[in-house]
Amino acid sequence: MKPSEQNSSSASGPLAGLRVLDLTAVVLGPLATQILGDQGADVIKVESLEGDLMRANGVSRHRGMSSIYLTINRNKRSLALDLKRPEGVQALLRLAATADVFVHNMRVPAIERLGLGYEALRRVKPDIVYCVATGYQEGGAFAGKPVFDDIVQSGCGLVDLNLRDGAQPRYMPTLVADKAAGLMVAQAVTAALLHRARSGQGQYVEVPMFEAMTAFTLVEHQGGHAFEPATAEPGYARVLNGGRRPIAVRDGHVTVLPYSPAHWQALFERTGHAALLQKYGPMDRSQLNARVRELYADLAAVVADMDCDTCLALCEALDIPATRIYALDELREHPQLVSVGLFETHEHPTEGPTVQVRPPVRFGTTPARIARLAPTLGEHSAEVLREAGLSTEEIESLAAAGAVKQAA
Repeated sequence: MKPSEQNSSSASGPLAGLRVLDLTAVVLGPLATQILGDQGADVIKVESLEGDLMRANGVSRHRGMSSIYLTINRNKRSLALDLKRPEGVQALLRLAATADVFVHNMRVPAIERLGLGYEALRRVKPDIVYCVATGYQEGGAFAGKPVFDDIVQSGCGLVDLNLRDGAQPRYMPTLVADKAAGLMVAQAVTAALLHRARSGQGQYVEVPMFEAMTAFTLVEHQGGHAFEPATAEPGYARVLNGGRRPIAVRDGHVTVLPYSPAHWQALFERTGHAALLQKYGPMDRSQLNARVRELYADLAAVVADMDCDTCLALCEALDIPATRIYALDELREHPQLVSVGLFETHEHPTEGPTVQVRPPVRFGTTPARIARLAPTLGEHSAEVLREAGLSTEEIESLAAAGAVKQAA
């Protein structure tokens, strides 16, 4: 069991020495800022006095420290401020003068009313990188409308992809829009920091969730709409109607992915299906894509009488990508994940032993690591405010006015 270095201020990642003020909540923003924290940034999570609503979502041992919150809020310090009070806003502006990055996912008019818009932050820190994760891009017809993952999945074409395969309309059973947009936020912030390092200039950065996910969906699905005028319907046929799905074998299901003409030929030869070799003849990639539904149907018939181990051994011998289907509760025993130590057990000060998925990206010189576990609400309020230059008397005055919450 690894003890968390909960009080450690040292950081070894490539963003060490940078400070991020994180006014985000739910999943998109906290995932983005956790990535920055994993990579060494000092991330200060600024929460309302009630805390991020994800503190209550998921499985909990204790109130306010849910499984989801623990998963996407490590490597941060918590400052609980009432930003509806002028004293809270002024305290945050003093802290902003010490920051390199300011990230939020509030509606733009709302944060402007608080006095925490880009121009206000520039006055206290001229080179600040100010990143806002909006729902819809500012200036658009839907700007300012409320947005969550399900809304974006429905609007950007993801739900429609299920309909095209004959299924009932449904959302992907993962918060894909939140998580993909969160990755884009982290990337956008680091790109803006690189520009600042080269030029000395901060900037305003907007990552609109809907537009980001539309771009994400259309990477492979523009189809004939990539041309003007359109030459065919949108959609990538191999994914939509090619029969691309897990395949039944005698004792379960496997995923088998012959990806080249050579793969298909080798598979049919090794399994003694000369008739299929004659049926398809010499294939190039264009022919393969044109007949992909037939190919996957024949593949399913070829492996149907095999057991899982036999099928996987055959694929390994032919260098064909393949795997058995792993359930969520089997991932911690996946041989690859065990061998690279992806799951780490850390002792949380209030939650006891917790399991964290370590930062998956490897840096050869400046490794990312878990230095802090997710904070309790207001755990670092006094510590952070002192770093911003507030005196003990000023902090006590804020607390007496109900503008700051400190850990019990």
